[in-house]
Amino acid sequence: MTLEPRHPPIVPSYGAGTLSDLSSSILASLDPEAPAEQNVLGLAPSPRACLLRDHPAAAPFLSELARNSRPITAGFPATTVTSMGSLGTGRPPGQHGMLGYKVLVPGQDLLLNGLRWDPQVDPRQWQPWPTVFERAVAAGITAVHVARRSFRDKGLTIAALRGTVLRPAESMGALAAQAAAALAENARAFVFVYHGDLDGTGHVFGVGSDAWYYQLEHVDKLAEHLAHALPSGTCLYVTADHGMVEVGPEERLDVDAMPELRAGLALLGGEPRARHLYARPGAAGDVLATWREVLGDRAWVLSRDEAIKEGWFGPVDARMADRIGDVVAAAAGSFAAVATQAEPGESALFGMHGSLTAAEQLIPALTFTAT
Repeated sequence: MTLEPRHPPIVPSYGAGTLSDLSSSILASLDPEAPAEQNVLGLAPSPRACLLRDHPAAAPFLSELARNSRPITAGFPATTVTSMGSLGTGRPPGQHGMLGYKVLVPGQDLLLNGLRWDPQVDPRQWQPWPTVFERAVAAGITAVHVARRSFRDKGLTIAALRGTVLRPAESMGALAAQAAAALAENARAFVFVYHGDLDGTGHVFGVGSDAWYYQLEHVDKLAEHLAHALPSGTCLYVTADHGMVEVGPEERLDVDAMPELRAGLALLGGEPRARHLYARPGAAGDVLATWREVLGDRAWVLSRDEAIKEGWFGPVDARMADRIGDVVAAAAGSFAAVATQAEPGESALFGMHGSLTAAEQLIPALTFTAT
């Protein structure tokens, strides 16, 4: 008998409280002509909004905001590529198609790394839906992206955030100043501020480390400075693209050291805590059975059809279905299926994310309105 994790997965609450619902609700709050049903979170009307994407937690200013808030769910996989797609389009992963860190390009023997991208893949075709920012511009709302200059013209930026004008900011002070200026200069504006250093710190040192908490203090100050610089009536929304867990050496299973886990696989996609397994023709059933048997109660292992039926990705557009692995493995607890030879960098990380646990799925949705 195959073991299963003790607790059920936290399936994202698509259509009620996820990252895609947050961005679509913000857009609806900015546009008086938008149908009420698009504002599923019931956000207050405002002429300007600023969305700060980071990973807030226990910090003085953010903690005060958190007292009157409730978490939302990130979406699956709980990873930056997918979450940026959800925030950028206002649609769940199964519709926007940015379904993980590394996913199959159908018809090709190729995995697309969504962070680094590949020039063979047109980001506008890969993610074909209008973004919330394109929709904002069509409604007469200025859309601005405040982030490092290196984000300009990147595949992920084009796929998820097209429609924005990038205002470069290479430091936290510049992020706050550029965002405040963009809001002050426009009567109606949707400003997206991206800061990813806390996530990077967690990957290397862990989410309970001194380094992570020191970085968090800087993030708290960034949010506070930005809040105090906002024009009157502007709403600031603070969220994260995912949570994180710490994965110790004893919690790692090396796929590259276990031939039975490589048997029948054409490509190993996803990341250590959210695997897309692409099987060779006719081998999907064997791959599913083997991974279930070997991983046991350390992961939820489903076929593609089962994962879609369970709602892991939200409603799935038929054009996107083949990007999902024949088998999908979502880690429970603090387990990770690493691949030390194929993915030495990713396998060496201490902090990881991607799966359907509370630590990865439950993220803040904090609100501050400038007076």
